Amino acid sequence: MLFAPLILLSPAQQPAPTKNYTLVWHDEFDGADGSRPDPRKWAYDLGGGGWGNQELESYTNRLGNAHIENGDLVITARREDYEGEDHLPREYTSARLKTQGLFSQAYGRFEARIKIPAGQGIWPAFWMLGDNISTAGWPKCGEIDIMENIGKEPRMIHGSLHGPLASGAATDLTAAASLESGKDFATGFHVYAVEWEPDAIRFYLDSTLYATFTPNSTGSAALNSSGPYPDAGGAWVFDHPFFLILNVAVGGSWPGPPDATSTFPQTMLVDYVRVYSAKR
Repeated sequence: MLFAPLILLSPAQQPAPTKNYTLVWHDEFDGADGSRPDPRKWAYDLGGGGWGNQELESYTNRLGNAHIENGDLVITARREDYEGEDHLPREYTSARLKTQGLFSQAYGRFEARIKIPAGQGIWPAFWMLGDNISTAGWPKCGEIDIMENIGKEPRMIHGSLHGPLASGAATDLTAAASLESGKDFATGFHVYAVEWEPDAIRFYLDSTLYATFTPNSTGSAALNSSGPYPDAGGAWVFDHPFFLILNVAVGGSWPGPPDATSTFPQTMLVDYVRVYSAKR
């Protein structure tokens, strides 16, 4: 796994300018309080099968786990006994919303203004998967993690890329950023974004660029500059449409489980999600 340097950012910084982009898709979450997310824009992943990460929650489509309130999408992780249609009993519930089958795009600027939850074992994320996942599988479809945070790191967020190696394993490119003030990310809203071009993906926290990955950033070339990524047996798979995902996981192999310090419910507030294409 490649880690870029930790970047410290000022909380006063504003979203990066979008003068070079045209807005093509968005959700401002301005529906009635207590309503469901717009079904023309969002579908749900459901169930408690661990989602490849040993997660502990069952994802539902209930209003108690995802609804609109005060102009925000509210995704709520709860501690409760629940068994979904997959008949897998779980002690936590949450929601995982996606635009799969409704919207996908290759290249452009993808951003969301989010206030994340907090606590050990809580794992909020704003990310994308290749829309060919049903045929190519993961990691060949590609994954772009625009923002992830884990409870054991309340003052750090991560931006990452995942793609395939010839061995079948995934390559990981990861950068981290923290606020210059030293505050936890859960104390306020921040804009998380990527600007994606055929030969580069740039990661932003508010107005600051904190990481850039290219085809030559991956595999052995990223670690020792010995050659291009294909020589490491992999492929740059970020060349086709991806769909968006918003979720709050509980537990998992990366954050670990909740502990005695964890409190529930925990909510992620999403002010908006906006997608731009580059102006021609």
